[in-house]
Amino acid sequence: MEQMDRRREINEAMYAGEEALHCLREAKDCLSSAGNWGIVDMLGGGMLTTFIKRSKMKDADNLVQQARSALKRFQRELMDVESIPEFHIQTGDFLSFADYFFDGLVADMLVQSKINDAKGQVEDAIQKVNYILRQLRGL
Repeated sequence: MEQMDRRREINEAMYAGEEALHCLREAKDCLSSAGNWGIVDMLGGGMLTTFIKRSKMKDADNLVQQARSALKRFQRELMDVESIPEFHIQTGDFLSFADYFFDGLVADMLVQSKINDAKGQVEDAIQKVNYILRQLRGL
């Protein structure tokens, strides 16, 4: 019976990890899109470009929030599985900008830098989740 309980805990952790991975990948795609629109915006895209970029950033922020929740569930599920190292991912604020108020090249460059930083954090989280999932599959 103990083996069945362990297998169930591993499966629950894997399911939570796959869910987190899905959210993180969607967030990464959305951040990439926001970054592409950010480049257009820096090249003089105008208010419509700024609006589209901000919309993509808002979408990415929502996806990052979903990923945070999924990562917390993943961390809780991993606590039930022995022989898995502790799993920590920084889930601080990825996206918070003043792009509408300071629409100019310097502000656009700052926003672009923040988008790239957030994308890097999401990519790092994806790698960590993939690593833990590979360990779980080996159990």
